[in-house]
Amino acid sequence: MFEVSQRAQDIPPFIVMDVLEKAHELERQGRSIIHLEIGEPDFTTPDCICAAAKEAIDRGETHYTHSLGILELREAICEDYRRKYGVEVDPDQVIVTSGTSPALFMIFSALLGPGDEIVISDPGYPCYPNFANFIGAAPALIEVHEEDGFQLRPEDIRKKSGPRTKAVLINSPSNPTGNLLSAERMARIAELGLPVISDEIYHGLVYGEKAHCILEYTPNAFVLNGFSKLYAMTGWRLGYIIAPKPFVRPLQKIQQNFFISAGSVSQWAGLSALTRAQADVERMRRTYDERRQFLIRGIRDLGLGLKVEPAGAFYMLVNVKDISGNSYDLAFDILDKAGVAVSPGIDFGKNAEGFLRFSYANSLDNIEEGLRRLKGYLDNR
Repeated sequence: MFEVSQRAQDIPPFIVMDVLEKAHELERQGRSIIHLEIGEPDFTTPDCICAAAKEAIDRGETHYTHSLGILELREAICEDYRRKYGVEVDPDQVIVTSGTSPALFMIFSALLGPGDEIVISDPGYPCYPNFANFIGAAPALIEVHEEDGFQLRPEDIRKKSGPRTKAVLINSPSNPTGNLLSAERMARIAELGLPVISDEIYHGLVYGEKAHCILEYTPNAFVLNGFSKLYAMTGWRLGYIIAPKPFVRPLQKIQQNFFISAGSVSQWAGLSALTRAQADVERMRRTYDERRQFLIRGIRDLGLGLKVEPAGAFYMLVNVKDISGNSYDLAFDILDKAGVAVSPGIDFGKNAEGFLRFSYANSLDNIEEGLRRLKGYLDNR
């Protein structure tokens, strides 16, 4: 009898996917479900991006590419960062990947060994500590709090760091909170001297404030970014790393062995995204902002807790401790009784227990209907 490895058994579930799959099961039974749980743009990929992919296929661009990615795309990424943040990046520092999850695995593998530590915020994206645990490293979790905008404090990082601490991971705008790290805190984190891994996948989806790149403050950093969120390209599986030069060759070797290269057609589509899709991106950003403001008003009208308005991504972490201290049971109860899918806070860390994450990557009509159903659910409790 074959046995599942202990490492595979120890991986915790990604609860938001459990919610989504349960929601789909209810829909197959004929239930109407409002999806406020999943972090995926509801827009289709812009036409100029799809057209570029079709043109690439017609040209026969269907083979392996250079393991770092096609040069044209890497040059466009460098130009994008120069234009937005005023930082100079060499195309040879860019490794194009099949999404940011492989990129995260590659960076962790290059930086961390068994027993090493990486500082991660709690709450935070649940896959961060799972990746660290899977390769034998240890996530050093630091609680961040809603009254402080869920921002990492540099002094807490300093206290948490020890001889085995190899890096600190930041995510701004953040999943699950939608909050941004201030420029001042980002600069102070850079001054700590630890390598910084900056997940910038939600850059561009900001409302009023400006997202800053870690490379503005230190070259001792790894940037994670991709095309899934800003360009509505989740299914294209395209991301990239900007790495310090000494780490490029090690990362390249990991890419060659585990992934060979990112998809060729997706890379040509990504080039079009960076060079031709600005108007589409701005249209989507304005729509997200309209939904954000509508959902903030609706959440507060329901009497739910939201101390700091989220300024980026398409999430908000809502305090429901007055209703229940068990966010898992509450989320599934809301799904069953109200037909509204939301994410339980516990999925994002112990410090997010008593919260629910709402995604506004859905239409205004659906958000309005979701709020109406939630009001009925709360009135009947």
